[in-house]
Order: sequence, then C-alpha cells, then structure tokens
Amino acid sequence: MSKTAFVLIIAAAVSAVPGNAFGNRRVSASSSVASTSRTAELEASATTSRFEAAAWDAAEIGSVEGDVFSLALASAEKAVQRGEADPATLTVIDFSRPSTAPRLWVYDLRRRKLLFSEHVAHGRNSGFDLPTQFSNEPESNMSSIGLYRASESYIGKHGYSLRLDGLEPGFNDRARDRAIVIHGAEYVNANTAKAQGRLGRSLGCPAVRPEIARKLIDAVKDGGLVFAYYPDPSWLQTSRFLN
Repeated sequence: MSKTAFVLIIAAAVSAVPGNAFGNRRVSASSSVASTSRTAELEASATTSRFEAAAWDAAEIGSVEGDVFSLALASAEKAVQRGEADPATLTVIDFSRPSTAPRLWVYDLRRRKLLFSEHVAHGRNSGFDLPTQFSNEPESNMSSIGLYRASESYIGKHGYSLRLDGLEPGFNDRARDRAIVIHGAEYVNANTAKAQGRLGRSLGCPAVRPEIARKLIDAVKDGGLVFAYYPDPSWLQTSRFLN
C-alpha cells in the first residue's frame, strides 16, 4: 500500500466517527463546569436567603420583635461568613422581655419554620422579672448576652442538658467555664410565674420547661446558633457579629 493511500484511509476513518465525538466531548465538559457553577450559585443564594429577614415575610416567626429577629439573622449570617458555624437552627432569646412572657424561639433555618416558642429563665442576679444586668464572670449568677454555638448534649445534675460555647469575647466566651447550659427546670412554669410575678431564676443558665427540654435540645445541639439579646449599647456597638 502506498503512503498516499494509507493517509487517505486514516482520514476517511476519522471523518466517519459519528456525531463529531471529539467536539461533543468538549461540549460535555463545558456543560459539566456550567452545571457545577450553577449549583454553587443556587447553594449560595439559598444560604443568603435564609438569613434575610425579607425571606421570612411569609413564615410564622412567633411573637419575637422584628428588629430583634433581624439582628439575630444578621449575627448568624456573619458567623457563617467567618466560617465559625453552619447552623441548621437559630434560637433567639430576648432578655428585654419579662420572664412571665414567652421570650425564646427556635427556628429551622433551612425550612424557615418556627419550632418552639417558650418561656426561659435568666440568672438570679440579672434582675427580678425583667433582667437588666449581665455578666461573663464566674460566680456572678447572671445571664450573658451575645451569640453562642450549641455544642454537645450530656446528662448532668439537671438531667439532659446542652453545653453552649460563647462566641463573643468579653460578653459570653466564658460560658463553658461557667457551665452556662440549656437544661430543664421545674421553676420554669408559666402558672407559677403568674402567681409570683416572675419565673424562677437560674445561676445564669437559659433554663426551659422540663416537658420540652429534651426535644428542644435535640433540635439545636451540635451546631445550632443561640442569640441572646438585650439592648446593651456596649455589646451592640462592639459585637463582631453585628459590626
């Protein structure tokens, strides 16, 4: 066979490959990259929307004040942006409300759904019915404000409980050392609160009703965020999650 004939045979074989397979292979790779990029965009959009107050307009958020809820969402979003959390839930505590009113709400961030609306205790040295003083110091018996990350559950002297890691230096970062945890307590009782003018008080822990403690803890543990609010000027102006 002559050299010219051999070249003609190879050229014919290549041109006979159906559907321009080589070109299709390049198009397929390009489509894969575009698809991956689009998926990343959608995921980023979903992450952003769950922290935008406007995205919750049609959702039931309970009796929480809109401004407090917006601050909680903004704080949670900043924690995610900083790589310090990837929460499925956000718990909001509003210590500007009296203990006789529901002031703890747990939200499913991905489904934009209210899971719990509850009473919650504050520290005995933070105030009577309405807390006005907060501390990060051991033995202060006061509540602490700011953003926390819910950590592991355990069985302690109050039964099934949840450890909290404070994320805000100077405001709540000694929470674990102080044993500030979520736990059930008999003194968190709406009827008792009405009778005596306040809930029972803790040593600083955000205690909840025993009847819902386990379900609430299981919903928020292992990474959920907890936002404890009070209109403290120093915290509002210096919190690294609000500024």
